[in-house]
Amino acid sequence: MAATPRPPHGSGREAILRATVQIVAESGLRGLTFRAVGARAGVNNTLIAHYFGNRESLIEAALEWTVERSISTTHFDEFATSPHSFFTQLLESLADEVELQAFQYEMILEARRKPELGGAIRRLYEQYESALDASLQSAGIVGIDAATRRALFGSMDGLVLQRVSGNITVEEFREALERVFDFAQLAVRQADVEGVTGA
Repeated sequence: MAATPRPPHGSGREAILRATVQIVAESGLRGLTFRAVGARAGVNNTLIAHYFGNRESLIEAALEWTVERSISTTHFDEFATSPHSFFTQLLESLADEVELQAFQYEMILEARRKPELGGAIRRLYEQYESALDASLQSAGIVGIDAATRRALFGSMDGLVLQRVSGNITVEEFREALERVFDFAQLAVRQADVEGVTGA
């Protein structure tokens, strides 16, 4: 009897999550089965059931994992304090682990068809916006209201989607991200002016 292959890129739970992300990024949710994940991760199907119970829990856990990993690998906390470093890390992440973003975009679209995913998608955006807010605050950019913060993140999110899809070049991506940073600084100056004139 042939031995079960060892799980790639970590073991157990993380290998299962990584395999889930890769499968959905490649084939959408139609290709996601415990059998496919087990084969890709090099684990038995019963281990997947042990960790996650059912397909829906596996999907939500994978979505959470991609957000945490994406924020960590892109050094999202450096967006405002070190825009050049953030851009470099983001580009490397898109080159090395593009499936993280592809998976997230697949899930965002899937939430239109499956409303039960809505809560997980809201949490995804809340985590990103919270990380953006923390980055802005660490750079002394405070007082940005929720709508402006959402607009800033929406701009970044759209640019990442365009880069993942190959619609824009690396240089176009860089220039546009620099504008997003400029908009953040502009929003702060506007808030300061409104605060002074409203006093």
